[in-house]
Amino acid sequence: MKKLILCSSSQRRKLLVKKFKCPYVIFSPDVDESTAVSNPVDLVKKLAYKKALEGAKKYSSGIALGVDTIVVLNGEIIGKPLNSKDAEKILGKLNGTTHKVYSGFALIDCKSLKTVCTHEVTKVKMRRLNKERVKELSSKHLDKAGAYAVQEKDDAFVEKISGDYYNVVGLPIKKISRYLKAF
Repeated sequence: MKKLILCSSSQRRKLLVKKFKCPYVIFSPDVDESTAVSNPVDLVKKLAYKKALEGAKKYSSGIALGVDTIVVLNGEIIGKPLNSKDAEKILGKLNGTTHKVYSGFALIDCKSLKTVCTHEVTKVKMRRLNKERVKELSSKHLDKAGAYAVQEKDDAFVEKISGDYYNVVGLPIKKISRYLKAF
């Protein structure tokens, strides 16, 4: 199998890439994530493609993998919090609700530029927590879309996941694995 170039600075993705059981390198792309795109699927796919393209430009061989993850509640796109106050606001919105986690991913062969760009969606039901607990947890995951991390052993928020658990973590391993076989 060709070398995989994980185009991400996410610590969690850096750990999960090992599940593909292939040689890999980590590349942290410098991509402007601001965009006027408001459709969740189009947004995550566009940002994932931009990240993978940066990796494909840097490396002469291998498969560049770019990924982007967002949370969507009632049509509102929720990214990473700006600070703990913003995280508290986000967690307050998500508290006791069901939302969707969208991850877009792009695979680009660095030599041929063959490209696959698609997405995964998972539903997440959140527990209802009191305001004090929400405030207490608000500074814990400032680097995560939705300001929470399902992979935490003592995760207080997530009640149920319908779909790919790893998509909620930020790397839809099953679906990416299927597409990697085509390369």
